[in-house]
Amino acid sequence: MKDFLGSIGNRIFFLLLAGIVVAVMVTTWLSGNERRSTLRELRFQHLADRVEQIVQAVDDIPPPQRPIVLQAATNFGFEARMVDDMNDAIGPNASTSPLIEMLQSRLGEDRKIAVQRESECPPLRADDAHAPRRDTCRVIYVSLHDQALMRLRLHQPGEPPALRGRGGPGGPGGPFGLQYILLFLALIAMLAWLVARMATRPIRQLAQAASRLGSDIDHAPLAETGPTEIRQAAHAFNAMQGRIRRQIQHRTHMLAAITHDLQTPLTRMRLRLEKVTDAELQQKLIDDLGVMHGMVREGLDLARSMDSSEKIQALDIDSLLDSVCADAADAGQDVSLQGSTRAFVMAQPGALRRCLTNLIDNACKYGRQARVSIALEQQKIAIRIRDQGPGIPDAELEAVFEPFYRLETSRSRDTGGTGLGLTIALNIAENHHGQLRLRNLAEGGLEVLLELPQMTPAKAR
Repeated sequence: MKDFLGSIGNRIFFLLLAGIVVAVMVTTWLSGNERRSTLRELRFQHLADRVEQIVQAVDDIPPPQRPIVLQAATNFGFEARMVDDMNDAIGPNASTSPLIEMLQSRLGEDRKIAVQRESECPPLRADDAHAPRRDTCRVIYVSLHDQALMRLRLHQPGEPPALRGRGGPGGPGGPFGLQYILLFLALIAMLAWLVARMATRPIRQLAQAASRLGSDIDHAPLAETGPTEIRQAAHAFNAMQGRIRRQIQHRTHMLAAITHDLQTPLTRMRLRLEKVTDAELQQKLIDDLGVMHGMVREGLDLARSMDSSEKIQALDIDSLLDSVCADAADAGQDVSLQGSTRAFVMAQPGALRRCLTNLIDNACKYGRQARVSIALEQQKIAIRIRDQGPGIPDAELEAVFEPFYRLETSRSRDTGGTGLGLTIALNIAENHHGQLRLRNLAEGGLEVLLELPQMTPAKAR
C-alpha cells in the first residue's frame, strides 16, 4: 500500500511539474515572439522616421547641391547618394517588409520606394574598419518630389542578445539567465511537490486507517475534516468500521453465550449418567460427553480470542515463554526451551499465554514433543516450536487455520482435536500485530513460527 501511494504521489508530482514547465515554456515562447514583433515594429518606425526626415530635408535642396550635402551624411550615421535608377534594388535581397508600407503612408503613395537588407555593413569611417560590428544595413531607394532617386544606407542595430537567445548576461544563454531558469524550475518543483503531498495526504490517511482496521477494530475513527469529498470518504469509512465492529461483537457474544449456556445441560447430563447401570454404555456416553465439554471449552476460548477487551501491557517475553514451557513440563509433556531475547512485547497476558499453550499442546499431542526456541530476527521476536510428528500436507498448511478444520489422519477427533486450537492461536497472533506460519521440516516434523513485534525502547520507558 505504501508503494502504491508513493507511485500515485510521484505521478501527480511529475504530471504537475511537466504541465507547469510546458505551460511556462509555451507562454515564454509566445511572449518572446510578441516582444520580438513589437521591438521589430518599433525599430521599423524609428527607421521610417529617419528616412522621412532625410527625404523631407533633401526635397527642399536644389538638385545641383544635393550630392554636396549628401557627402556629409556619414557624420549623421548614414550613407546617402543620388542614383539614376533602382534596378539593383530588385533582386534576391529585395525586402517586402512593413517598412515599405510605413514609408508609403508617411511620404505618399506616389513615391517609388524599394528596400534591400544587407547582413554586413561596411564601416562609415576609416577609423571604424577594425571595430567589431553586429549591425545590419537597410538600403532604401526613394524618389523625391521631382522624381529624382536617392539611395540611403542606414545602419540598423542588430537584435539584442536576449532576443537572439545567447551572448548576453541577461539572456537565456547567459550565466544570469541560466541561474534564473534553474531557480524558477526549483520553485516550480517545490510547488508541485507540495501540491502532490496535499493531494495524496487524505488517501494516505485512509490507507493507514484501513491497515489499522485489520489489526485493531476498536481504533479511533478518522477525523471527518477537509474538503467535502474527503469528509464523505472518512464518514463512510467510520460507518463501515462501526458496522464491522458491531457484527464482530454480536458474533463473539453469540458464540460465547451459546458455549456458556451449553455447559449447564452438559453438567446435568453427566450427573444423570451416573444412574446408567450398563458400564460399557456409561463409559461411551461419558467419553462423548467429554468431547462435547472440550468443544464447548474451546468455543469459549475462540470467543475470547476474538475479544480485544483485555488490557494490553508490557510483558517480558522470555519469562512468559519460560513459564508456559514449565507448566507444560509439569503436566508431563516433553518440552524444552532454548534461547533468550531480553525483549518486551506489548500484549494481553492471558491471550498470549493461551496462544503459546495451544501451540505447545498441539506439538506434544501430534508430534510427541515440543522443541521451543526464541530469538531476535530483523527486529522481531521469533518463537519456533518444532515437533517430530508426521507433519501436514503442503496443500493444507493454510487450511488448518480455518475453524473446525481437522485432518483425517493423526489430527482427528479421536485424539481429542476439535479444529479450533490453531484458529485461536492465529486470532491472538493477529491481535498482537504478529504472524503465525507453519512449514514442514526436511528431516521430518512440523515447525510453527510465531513472530511478534518487539516493543520499542520509548514504549519500554
